[in-house]
Amino acid sequence: MTGSTDAHLARVSAVESLLVAAGRDRRPGSPLNMPLVLASNFVLGTERAYARDDGTPTWEALEEIVGLLEQGQSVAFASGMAAIAAVFDQLHAGSRIALPDDCYQGVAGLAESGRQKGLWSVIRLAGDDTDGWIRACADCDLIWLESPSNPMLVVADLRSICSAPRKPSALLAVDNTFATSLNQQPLDLGADISMQSATKFIGGHSDLLAGMVTVRRDDIFASLRHSRELRGATPGALESFLAVRGARTLALRLERAQANAMILAERLSLHPGVECARYPGLTTHPTHAIARAQMKGFGTIISFDVRGGAVAADAVCSRLRLVQHATSLGAVESTIERRASIPGQEHLPPSLLRLSVGIENVEDIWGDLDAALRGRG
Repeated sequence: MTGSTDAHLARVSAVESLLVAAGRDRRPGSPLNMPLVLASNFVLGTERAYARDDGTPTWEALEEIVGLLEQGQSVAFASGMAAIAAVFDQLHAGSRIALPDDCYQGVAGLAESGRQKGLWSVIRLAGDDTDGWIRACADCDLIWLESPSNPMLVVADLRSICSAPRKPSALLAVDNTFATSLNQQPLDLGADISMQSATKFIGGHSDLLAGMVTVRRDDIFASLRHSRELRGATPGALESFLAVRGARTLALRLERAQANAMILAERLSLHPGVECARYPGLTTHPTHAIARAQMKGFGTIISFDVRGGAVAADAVCSRLRLVQHATSLGAVESTIERRASIPGQEHLPPSLLRLSVGIENVEDIWGDLDAALRGRG
């Protein structure tokens, strides 16, 4: 970014400081905060001519922040799905893709659409089937991992899978949305690509759509930018501005929400109205040991099954007053939804609720959940 150099961040060692310091124009007289640059084209004579091809200072600030967080080169997209589509755009005809059996339905839908068109074949594996993923690395052109997974919160053994021998030219990508760059570093673990929906934790306020892909290989970086340019999947100016502003407080928001999530997960696991609580931080979680080994924190997402089936789960959602009955996740407010009610998610446990824990007072969140589970509106 113009006016921002490594020298300005030389004394920055913690991610909390980097989030605040990165992505700024340091030239004398520049605005302290990166402004909202509303421009589709620029005066000729510089390296920047047209926004779709050359970017804008606003979304480049976002790319700088995320790139520094993951020590790579980031490309910003109009949405998380646009970012995912750009990764799939790297495939050639006849490719073979490996996907988790529990993954974001948009990814599954994109993969299935391409399969039906004869573009590629798809295999599905359990997220914790490490041996199966290692075999897939030798056979597939795209290994797409999601850890923790959505919404079963399975943590894949990224260190073992990413270090496995891969088919020449194969790409290994990790959806890092649930973990965030602060809790997990897929590129350090050996992945080629780290993807995040900036709609979630980076933005953090339920007011934007954006996606980020971060890589360390120059050829993949150039190809992703080319895909963005040809597909027109560029991020909006306002969305980029909001994402930069949201990123400044990511560490604070994550710390608070993550602490809340641990308390709530422990209480939900003991609640008489709950059959099963899933959270990587619980010692009873099947992949807790892997999460503890490869993640700095366990995230803010909890899924739990309500006793009484789908009707009881829907009733819990309707009785909540503080926790918002809404989709998406990773924002300041706590949100909840019954995932099996969403088209394409019918295979999930019918009474499973996915709770995205926010930054509210934890006792207020618990009081709301407890009352709803006990049938009090």
